[in-house]
Amino acid sequence: MDIDNYILAHTSPEPDYLYRLWRATNVHTIHGRMASGHLQGRLLKMLVTMIRPKNILEIGTFSGYSAIAMAEGLDDEGHLYTFEINDEMEDFTRQWIEQSPVADKITFVIGDAMTEAPRLGVEFDMAFIDGDKRTYCECYDTVLPLLRPGGFLIADNTLWDGHVIDHAYDHDRQTQGIERFNDYVARDPRTEQVILPLRDGLTLVRKNEE
Repeated sequence: MDIDNYILAHTSPEPDYLYRLWRATNVHTIHGRMASGHLQGRLLKMLVTMIRPKNILEIGTFSGYSAIAMAEGLDDEGHLYTFEINDEMEDFTRQWIEQSPVADKITFVIGDAMTEAPRLGVEFDMAFIDGDKRTYCECYDTVLPLLRPGGFLIADNTLWDGHVIDHAYDHDRQTQGIERFNDYVARDPRTEQVILPLRDGLTLVRKNEE
């Protein structure tokens, strides 16, 4: 679309390494569109630069695009822990993360973040949820106690191609998971939140100060 091209033309350029990763993701994986891409990647980096987290938790690494984009914004002492439950992605993703300019800031783990992340014993300042849409609520409840008071949680795909308001998808389990998550977060007194109509919907959540 013309407006999308206009937006990208007026957004900071996508680093060459991430562009090559985006291309490789679309060529070599079935669901290449799941990679964050130029606009969302630049936003994630900027949010990290603004929040200045010491520790970031990512759930759903996929090809590593968002992990690398966020790691670009970290201070020297910052670190990102990213979990991918699909072990079929490991060979592809690990090489791109380990060869990236920010490899030393990223710990890539194959495993279930909902069981493994609490075992790290790390307090996180920021989290990015982009895993199984059917379990977003459970993921949210796992992550929120790991966040420091005043910390930020970002959830991807919360508009789900508009399916959240399309009754044709009422029986789709992933759509149901997103709808349940959106309703749950909107009612949660522990947080404040806003949905950005960026790409496929991005929800920014701030954990209230205790």
